Amino acid sequence: MTDREAIALLKELLSLYSPSGEEAAAAELLGERLSALGLETEIDEVGNVIATLGRPVRERGVTKPDLLLLGHIDTVPGFIPVREEDGRLYGRGAVDAKGPLVAFATALLRAREAFRGRSVVLVGAVGEEAEGEGTKHILPRFRPRMTIVGEPSGWEGITLGYKGRLLIHYRLVVPLSHSASPEPSAPERALEFWRRLSLYSRRLNRGKARAFDRLDVYLRHMGSLEDGLLARAELTMSLRLPPGLDPEELRQEISRWTQGGTLRFQGGERAFVAERNTPLVRAFLHAIRAAGGRPRFKLKTGTSDMNLVGPAWRCPVVAYGPGDSRLDHTPREHISLEEFTRGIKVLARVLRELLSYTGQLR
Repeated sequence: MTDREAIALLKELLSLYSPSGEEAAAAELLGERLSALGLETEIDEVGNVIATLGRPVRERGVTKPDLLLLGHIDTVPGFIPVREEDGRLYGRGAVDAKGPLVAFATALLRAREAFRGRSVVLVGAVGEEAEGEGTKHILPRFRPRMTIVGEPSGWEGITLGYKGRLLIHYRLVVPLSHSASPEPSAPERALEFWRRLSLYSRRLNRGKARAFDRLDVYLRHMGSLEDGLLARAELTMSLRLPPGLDPEELRQEISRWTQGGTLRFQGGERAFVAERNTPLVRAFLHAIRAAGGRPRFKLKTGTSDMNLVGPAWRCPVVAYGPGDSRLDHTPREHISLEEFTRGIKVLARVLRELLSYTGQLR
């Protein structure tokens, strides 16, 4: 696949709006294209696109490829009209993460002559921007020797770790009181919960200079409502967890501060950091330098499918993909086409090195 053909495929995928839960059309298109290009392709029970090169070992219902490329085909909501302008391609998912996914597919096709009996599985997962439904579905079905997760790192970047995640939904319902009453209102009591959570994070973060080591607390939504009898207040908070912070212990601590409200939790992924000294990492270092770049390691303050597959598969893993992650989820999301094609070249060289490697891939 040429660079222009890869760009054309990316444009097609960007044109199909695919927020979490609405990925079917984009998955079908990607599956058709990969099948036409000679990969054995299927769409599984939850909607993941799975393409295979070679013949991976299968034991007791578990597929064991030498390498698994894990991208995701869903996006956050908010359609961005697709356009190419000044060497940039705009569209929802250009960076997060249809760009890295198409880069995976293109690099795999370019490197397939080098696989020498090795096997590779490419997954375009659904639901990554929600609760990771697609990846959770494949966790018990695969056991790769190595994994590359498709997320924007910049073509010179190698992502080794992500923070964990915990979402908190707070709801308080109390009898309505007069505005002159000394009793705190429902919104005031809800904000007291938020204040205690914020103070807790500040205490926990004292003396921690590195952002990756700190607990980040974000207030994502707040609202209140009165119906003449009852007053309601609601908050939604997103917490990014540093290494060593146990999500269950954090839930128990937070549950002590409810001010009479109720809590609902989502997520609960732990932070994860991969090993540096592996054939996978070395292949990326070689490939980036060969392309004229200066490789650098990254630890991300967000969360990705690496938080799921890293602890489950316990194999060498990195996250890599062209694109500027600062554009994730923004209305100006776009990818530099020069960066996109450089990322493909790096990935193709990585795959050639790994697939022709004669030693143990672990």
